[in-house]
Amino acid sequence: MAGGLYQTLSQGFATDPSTPFMTTLAGRCVTYGELDRLGARIAHRMATAGANPGDRVLVQTEKSPEAVVLYLACVRAGFVYVPLNPGYTAEEVAYFLADAEPRVVVGGRTSPLLAAQTSACGFSLEADGTGTLLAGPADASFAPPPLGSDDLAAILYTSGTTGRPKGAQMTQDNMASNAVALHRLWGFGPGDTLVHALPIFHTHGLFVAINTTLLNGTGMIFLARFDADEVIRCLPRATVLMGVPTFYVRLLAHPDFSPKACRTIRLFISGSAPLAAETFSAFEGRTGHRILERYGMTETGMITSNPLVGDRVRGSVGPPLPGVAVRVQDDRGSPLPTGDIGGIQVRGPNVFKGYWRNPEKTREEFTADGFFRTGDVGLIDERGYVHIVGRSKDLIISGGFNVYPKEVESVLDGIDGVQESTVIGVPHPDFGEAVVAVVIAKTGRQTTLDPDAITAAARAKLAAYKIPKAVKIVAEIPRNAMGKVEKARLRERYRNLFD
Repeated sequence: MAGGLYQTLSQGFATDPSTPFMTTLAGRCVTYGELDRLGARIAHRMATAGANPGDRVLVQTEKSPEAVVLYLACVRAGFVYVPLNPGYTAEEVAYFLADAEPRVVVGGRTSPLLAAQTSACGFSLEADGTGTLLAGPADASFAPPPLGSDDLAAILYTSGTTGRPKGAQMTQDNMASNAVALHRLWGFGPGDTLVHALPIFHTHGLFVAINTTLLNGTGMIFLARFDADEVIRCLPRATVLMGVPTFYVRLLAHPDFSPKACRTIRLFISGSAPLAAETFSAFEGRTGHRILERYGMTETGMITSNPLVGDRVRGSVGPPLPGVAVRVQDDRGSPLPTGDIGGIQVRGPNVFKGYWRNPEKTREEFTADGFFRTGDVGLIDERGYVHIVGRSKDLIISGGFNVYPKEVESVLDGIDGVQESTVIGVPHPDFGEAVVAVVIAKTGRQTTLDPDAITAAARAKLAAYKIPKAVKIVAEIPRNAMGKVEKARLRERYRNLFD
């Protein structure tokens, strides 16, 4: 889109500069006027320090209104915004410094980034809004440079579960086109207020939530983190909640979460991890709301979404966004018929430019006709809705048969006493891999839930090769910051189970 991401977003900014954009529970309010002034000040400060369009700005800060303004200042000035998880250690940060080669680094109070950098200009930005980045002239002005649709806006590093993290290069048009599509698709309007309880180093909380709100010219209730008590208190002042499945599980477990608590909410959106069918049904039963599940990833932004008006299908992530093509192919690259399971591929204006300084990996992940291989396995049904079965790396091959973990998990989650399950494959001397189920019991059933009973119940609904050869009942399942189950950690934990 002509003019770049910031120009696209700013066309939706509130015309009244006193309109609140971010409001915290502590009473901090950033208006649209302050957003413009503070953003110009930050951009001017970094430009004075030597940053030019195309230079990387590596950021590791806690969530704060000023950190959001920093992101917008970077895309406004043409600097490439590179956010890092605040939890990364000094050793991890050293890798990102070497790979991204930033011109500027910005760290928070607990960040090892400032101490680790040697060649970049360093600024501090604290969660309370103080720091050297804001120490410049308060009245600084900044004239944005001309930006092309293919210029980089951000580099987002993948989680690195199968090796070193890779930097996904997101262009101005990647992000602007996705924001415009989601704003329209989800029906944002003048009366909307978003509850923002997500991290801001990830696509979901940083781009999806913030960009759609800016395009709408309305406000957010900006929470430092998800806390069920706080969210429930905020809901009556809001109309939209974006969350990960864990948010909805915790809301359902809260005694004060009721239809009355969410009477003003028009839309609950879930993403970043699969939403369990049981959670979807329980949420609808409790509130009357059908959670809108969508599908995206670091390299593509959002790909599909259940509709605002129409069927929100339990267990599906909906049809592709307008202008986005999704297909399913087999391992030989041949298209599969409707309903058949295979590798999901996507092409569209949302798909990233490639991996930062990694042309070989980029070529490997794109087909000859320009589709990106997502690494997800799924199917497209007769209505065009996409269903995700799992990650290709999570596929279990037991005794020569393919086992898709989600199919088994869906059965286990329906068993009496099971709160949640995740299924992995571990080495087995006879079968190559064995199916192992890791299960959390419902409250009150921790001591009575029987692994043998779970296996017996699964046997009634699944073929023999899909039945878990071991069931482990645990207090919690490891997850990353966005709520995704860390199956690699579970595979490592149980890798010697059948030795």
